[in-house]
Amino acid sequence: MGMLACIPLWANADEKLSGTVIGTLESVDYSNGQQSTTVNSREKAFDGNPNTFFASYERNYTWTGLDLGSPHIITKVGWMPRNDGLGPKRVQLGVFEGSNREDFMDALPLYIITEQGTIGVMSQADVTCSRGFRYVRYIGPADARCNIAELEFYGHAGEGDDSHLAQLTNLPTVSIHTLNGEIPYDKENDISSQVTIISDNGTKILSEPGGVRERGNVSRTFPKKPYRIKFESKQRVLDAPAKAKKWTLLNNYGDKTLMRNLLAFNLSQRMEMPYTPYGRAVDVLLNGEYKGCYQLCDQVEVNKNRVNITEMEPTDISGPALTGGYLIEVDAYAYDETSWFNSNKGNPVTIKSPDDDEIVPEQSAYIKNYFNKMEANWIQYLDLNTFLRHFLVGELSGNTDTYWSVYMYKDRDSDIIYTGPVWDFDIAFENDYRTFPINSKSDYIYRSGGSCAGNMKDFVDRIVVYNANARKQLYDIWDEVRQKGLTEESLSATIDAYAEELQQSQQLNFLRWPILNQNVHMNPQALGSYAAEVENVRKFLKERVAWIDKKFGYTYVNAIEGVMEHTSAAINGNLPYDVFSLSGQLAGHDMNALPPGIYIVRQGQTTRRITIK
Repeated sequence: MGMLACIPLWANADEKLSGTVIGTLESVDYSNGQQSTTVNSREKAFDGNPNTFFASYERNYTWTGLDLGSPHIITKVGWMPRNDGLGPKRVQLGVFEGSNREDFMDALPLYIITEQGTIGVMSQADVTCSRGFRYVRYIGPADARCNIAELEFYGHAGEGDDSHLAQLTNLPTVSIHTLNGEIPYDKENDISSQVTIISDNGTKILSEPGGVRERGNVSRTFPKKPYRIKFESKQRVLDAPAKAKKWTLLNNYGDKTLMRNLLAFNLSQRMEMPYTPYGRAVDVLLNGEYKGCYQLCDQVEVNKNRVNITEMEPTDISGPALTGGYLIEVDAYAYDETSWFNSNKGNPVTIKSPDDDEIVPEQSAYIKNYFNKMEANWIQYLDLNTFLRHFLVGELSGNTDTYWSVYMYKDRDSDIIYTGPVWDFDIAFENDYRTFPINSKSDYIYRSGGSCAGNMKDFVDRIVVYNANARKQLYDIWDEVRQKGLTEESLSATIDAYAEELQQSQQLNFLRWPILNQNVHMNPQALGSYAAEVENVRKFLKERVAWIDKKFGYTYVNAIEGVMEHTSAAINGNLPYDVFSLSGQLAGHDMNALPPGIYIVRQGQTTRRITIK
């Protein structure tokens, strides 16, 4: 497996290129472990001697390459590992890049090495990037000190074009280069960056300046870091609906299927939530080092194609202008935030919009008071439809964090607080040892070990447990989505599609992060392979649909298929049968007791439609 592209006809016709050696200056002298600039130096990778090598003093983000003097289209690269016991492994996930800036801020990937090298053998690979580059380099994989015996670049002079660029796999490639190679280190300070996204089999490129920083809470503690991108100007990324500055890169470290968030977003769409965040699986490079398979997502924020409410100004302090819009989050981490409050019923709430540096006291006081009013009288001030659909996504996915973090919003001139969007499902779908196995529990997951911020459990109980009208509406929504195609078969097909799309990328990801045999984060079990992890999610969802059916006393009948297949079959009145409404809701077991209407009758394997007049 290498980069996806068509091989140009001239790929093997060019000569080996030469130039001035460039790269990381500081090398390591293994005889004493000290820093050097002459022993094992960067020039050793181009001296033609397989028994010498470049080894950098630092272990990460180190490289060596050539200044070719003028742009050249690179058509082939070659590499030979260091002649020692670890040499063959040290080249795996090494990356080749080309640039026209000496600082490599505009660099594009040329090739990633996916296999171990062979000592004494120059491995070669064709490159299919049509842009010409003056500067070319090889970046060693993480924790490898570069450690390369020999490198080669082949090509010919030319500016080239952007008709065909290189991706790491079939997924879009997100390549981030930071000013002076500074690595993002917290979630407050943006590092000046150039963010490049290559997609559509190398035929599309977005490359814009911006800032990158870490994001998240617990996810920031993992070795595979999550990031937030903020472009200098609004960008429409890939096929996302929104044009915006802010985007997220979710690391999905503990999610060994790499699809749990994508699958939850699919459930949100099936539930017809007003807004479901955009998400797309991508491969990520940071300063040329391969970081893994990520999910490129919307930032949850106010935007006409995200949370579509009025964006407030600091001058909105009275009258209708003060009423919205507000984006808030019931948030267990609210205490660490700048703009937050504790509700009267003990729920911590972060104010996400207006932003921390723009919100004024009048606005903070208004949304705090309004949230308290909603808590006290949810029947009047809470949109039950979005709350229950959000609830169903959490329960169907088995998300233990559903009420650890809950987004809500209120628009201007509206009396209602809405729930959504859904977010954060890396420990859902049977991926949390605290609630494993979920489907053995007799009650909802939020009542059976799920994590709830503040007193959210009590708030949810008042709605889905103790209110008959809410329970009836919950049943009706479940019936609606089941009849619109939420079935075991359709969910399995969705999982299959994601698994096929992720197949190449997951192989690289678990070379970079070899954790398939380890329990990380909240994993209840380590299943040893990507296929087994995917099958675990498939099995869980199949059982979870049946669990919710049973919890609701719901019997699913595919009325249309059943009627088409069995229209000529007869119903034997002497044997038991079930009668359902056209939407699949159980209506009884006696046709004579039903009011006039059209029904579905199922007896054994026979299903037919009847009309009672």
